[in-house]
Amino acid sequence: MRATLMLTGLAVLATACSMMPQTPQKAQATLLPTSGQTATGKVGFRQSGDTLLLDVTLSGLTPGQHGFHVHEKGDCSAPDASSAGGHFNPDKHQHGSPDAPDHHAGDLGNVVAGADGRVSTSITVRGVQLDTLRGRALVVHAGADDLKSQPAGNSGARIACGVIN
Repeated sequence: MRATLMLTGLAVLATACSMMPQTPQKAQATLLPTSGQTATGKVGFRQSGDTLLLDVTLSGLTPGQHGFHVHEKGDCSAPDASSAGGHFNPDKHQHGSPDAPDHHAGDLGNVVAGADGRVSTSITVRGVQLDTLRGRALVVHAGADDLKSQPAGNSGARIACGVIN
């Protein structure tokens, strides 16, 4: 009898805990310029269920679109950020738009800098878990990602890099 009551109490406690609102997971990346570049910024990450929200603030870019990707290694030490490796792609998908059915987990599309070289935007990504991105590099590229060229969208040089922590 006592064991049954104890098990019932544990089951009730487990159910109550699973019904409590989950605190969103958070991370951030501070992006620094690669050699000869001026782009800098901060990106905040918040995970809620299957949705990842990025709050992006960048400056020092040329006006227009810039490829924006998570790369496989959390290493920005090379002057050109080549130490960050290729796009994060654990499932071996083709490169594409983040809302396409087939794309790298690190494909975040483009950010758009205004005439003043600044970006202030939010990006919503579905199907990517923040825990798989922690410790990897976030990279801003010199040009627009065409969202189709393989393997990385033809977005040019890496102009800023930061590790997601």
